Amino acid sequence: MICRPAGSASSPATQALPGEGLEGQELLAWRRRLLGLGGRSVDFDWLLDLAGGLRSNALQKLLLSPECRVWLPGGRAKVEALWRRHLSHGEPLQYLAGVCPWRDLELAVAPGVLIPRQETELLVDLAWRENDGRPPASLWADMGTGSGCLAVALARALPAAAGLAVDLSEPALEQAAANLARHGLADRVELRCGDWWQALQPWWGRLELVLANPPYIPTGELAHLDPLVRDHEPTLALDGGPDGLSAIRSLVAGAFVALAPGGLLLLEHHHDQSPAVLALLQEAGLEQVRSHRDLEGVFRFAAARRPEVRR
Repeated sequence: MICRPAGSASSPATQALPGEGLEGQELLAWRRRLLGLGGRSVDFDWLLDLAGGLRSNALQKLLLSPECRVWLPGGRAKVEALWRRHLSHGEPLQYLAGVCPWRDLELAVAPGVLIPRQETELLVDLAWRENDGRPPASLWADMGTGSGCLAVALARALPAAAGLAVDLSEPALEQAAANLARHGLADRVELRCGDWWQALQPWWGRLELVLANPPYIPTGELAHLDPLVRDHEPTLALDGGPDGLSAIRSLVAGAFVALAPGGLLLLEHHHDQSPAVLALLQEAGLEQVRSHRDLEGVFRFAAARRPEVRR
């Protein structure tokens, strides 16, 4: 954002910038007009940032100093067209912009792949907390990788480790591959197509860290989800079966064999599933079973380890 009196001439340097240049008051009037069509200002400003290129801090400065001149790299026409699609068809903004901020990353997302959630960021933090005092994992796996968000985060945090990312969906694996390449990590993670542990059979007994954000919404609740989710995000990544635990049961059932001795399994689950998930982990013979809260204080994650080899 270039701040100078409205109507002043642009310098040769600013004229050379890509995108559309306009006076701050003109942009703010356009923003008010589009918000008058419906929707939330926070969502429009997110789209203005990710699709238009006007960062949130620049918008805040503009709201305080509307006399500033603005360069909008994406242009108003693009942002307006996407906003109208969002209002008319309920398409998620992340799909429209093609990107989703997550942790300190910017990930590509597209229809057919679950949009990364903020709470899932905690799985990565919990992995470090649970592993405190132990050597870093040398072999990890991301089960149900989707966009590859967890795989990208793990590969960056564990540069000396080998990584595996599993999904049953080919479009998801393509998206994960694109995001790994986007962050220069394509040669650090092997992508595997298959049904949970079966895709990793060559590595059974060696996996030291496994993270999973599986489908966990009970089938009967899918119809009651926000239309943004229900009508646009992949059912395969949402539907956890009659009680929401089908995928979690599969993951827990195979964990004892697939994990290395002392290996850690970390799961994300539905807000009301903690007691059931902890019971499954204990029944499977895993130890150090415990739950963890999400950003709102709800028990959303479960951790457990395969027992160490006794001597």
